[in-house]
Amino acid sequence: MKLTRYTDYALRVLLYLGARPDRLCSISEMAGAYAISQNHLMKVVHDLGKAGFVASVRGRLGGIRLARPPGEIIIGSVVRHTEDGFDLVDCGSCIIAPACGVTGVLSEALVAFMAVLDGYTLDDMLAKRVDMLSLFAPEAA
Repeated sequence: MKLTRYTDYALRVLLYLGARPDRLCSISEMAGAYAISQNHLMKVVHDLGKAGFVASVRGRLGGIRLARPPGEIIIGSVVRHTEDGFDLVDCGSCIIAPACGVTGVLSEALVAFMAVLDGYTLDDMLAKRVDMLSLFAPEAA
């Protein structure tokens, strides 16, 4: 299974903000730190805001931050929110689907995959926060 770039960017945003709990961050700052499209990141941040993962502060001195503590942000919830669907194969149009075991096996695998993600919070992923901050350019740290 491969997650979308959208989910990747959403997790990057949450990690970036979680590593900097003491300040507001800008979208342009994050885009520069990750060398990714600011326009695409704006869509991701807007969506994360609507879902209650991030909060924004408007104005000249505004920015974004996590809307709740990192320990309350379940990674599985983020992935479920950002991924459109989890159909690993298209069994709907397959003539052997009713008799084949692939559908059941893949469904079981997906449940296991999501169970692992549900076992982790953003705080768990930020365990090496100091190491992560050192990987960014000084102005983004």
